Amino acid sequence: MNRRELTLGVAVSALAGSAAAQTAPARGPAQVAVAAPQSQYQAALTAQLSRMPAAVQPDLRAFYELNGWRPVWNADRLRVLNQAAGRAERHGLSAPDYFDFVGLAADPETADMRTTAAALTYARVLAEGAVRPETVEELWEMEKNRVDLPVGLNDALVQNRLVEWYEGLAPTDIGYNNLSAGYVRYRRIIREGGWPRFTARAGTIEPGASDNRVPAIIARLVAEGDLSASAGQRLTSEGLVYGPELQTAVRAFQARHGLSADGRIGPGTQSSLGASADDRARQIALNLERRRWLKRELNPERIEVNTAAAIMVYWKDGRPVHSNRVVVGSPANETPSLEKPFASVVANPPWYVPAGIARREILPRGPAYLASQNMYISNGTVIQRAGPNAALGYVKFELRDSYAIFLHDTPSKAAFNLSMRQRSHGCVRVQNAVEFARILLTPDPVLLGQFDDAQASRETKRIQTGREITVRLLYWTAFVDGQGRVAFREDVYRRDRRLAEALGIAVDLPAVVADGRTDANDVGP
Repeated sequence: MNRRELTLGVAVSALAGSAAAQTAPARGPAQVAVAAPQSQYQAALTAQLSRMPAAVQPDLRAFYELNGWRPVWNADRLRVLNQAAGRAERHGLSAPDYFDFVGLAADPETADMRTTAAALTYARVLAEGAVRPETVEELWEMEKNRVDLPVGLNDALVQNRLVEWYEGLAPTDIGYNNLSAGYVRYRRIIREGGWPRFTARAGTIEPGASDNRVPAIIARLVAEGDLSASAGQRLTSEGLVYGPELQTAVRAFQARHGLSADGRIGPGTQSSLGASADDRARQIALNLERRRWLKRELNPERIEVNTAAAIMVYWKDGRPVHSNRVVVGSPANETPSLEKPFASVVANPPWYVPAGIARREILPRGPAYLASQNMYISNGTVIQRAGPNAALGYVKFELRDSYAIFLHDTPSKAAFNLSMRQRSHGCVRVQNAVEFARILLTPDPVLLGQFDDAQASRETKRIQTGREITVRLLYWTAFVDGQGRVAFREDVYRRDRRLAEALGIAVDLPAVVADGRTDANDVGP
């Protein structure tokens, strides 16, 4: 037995000393222990309750009412609780932040209440997250996860399923599980020494060039799995030349980071190479927290837009079946985090220009500009007629109650080829939008026929989808891609920084490097 195990054993024995004689592991069919209104422990526990943090008091009261105001933690239960805490790392959490078994044992009279408080606090983080999303995002309107933790903890203790209960509180979908495995892997990389620091410099490392940073690049790519260890050892021995095999590995790295996979190590790639293993692990932890905010039950048919990656995925029957690049809000016009039902498809939509865009970007250009853009003013509103050059393109995907946020086509196709596609006024521009509309309407040939007829005639026509399709606008800067690799995106909206500050996590994420110039004539939503 090592020193940590010995210390834990002493702490568990001390914690359980008074409870052992009072509470035995529950047996038989009884689910809830009901005691007399005034048990011999109630006065002491009630007095302790008033000294606990206000946020956890309601859960503590509900839990002890279920247990007749009796102590519940004996040695066996404490050992199992320690097992559950030992799995905290896979959730991007640190067990000592929630459980101090030695400290709890220092005051046996209050240990039971404080242990329960720690158990419920950790459960709340797994089930709902540590931070309220509204405090770190300007507009966050999604369906939160909600769990009755006092009842759940009570049942888990009665049924001797504490570890399983804790593991079931966090998301169990493949996206969360793969990302948590990625976190554990990056923590292992850190324990093994991480990777060498990469220093960005002006200019670009071109294919075939020599650069004294090549060994650091090789070590980085080997650590993250973009290059095999044997290949890395061989290439390191060959010197400082940026050769073809290393270029292939760099292109894999660039693809994982949403960069142009051209093998040229320019400002954007150098910025991403500058991130440390610690920063990437912490970025994964932030994204695990974001996923814990969300309800677990999802519509098997849904549209998910990752605004950090500017990628849209269409899910049907619980599986991803189609993906597109998208253009989302710029840093000055962030696309919010929303979850709304998809209502209808509008073929050849006119654009009712929001007042702010009209005032700042359209009206100052004068009547000639409006005429050139096929725009007119009606009742004080600037309206752009439908047409091939209209800002909404040939189709608009309407959401219910979406703060004027919607998905749509666009005539500005070039932006889909850029790495940084945060360039709109907040709405989501969909690549190959007409094709995507046809995919959504294909299950009903009548609706698809109406859409195709409208496209042929260029008639403006609203077509109801006939079924509920959820649209989720998410912000995930770390996720697992289709090849099972942890993919990263830079924190273009600075939401990682705000969340890290709220959680007390220190991060130093790479700066965003934009590719491509902003089109001054692109005034679309």
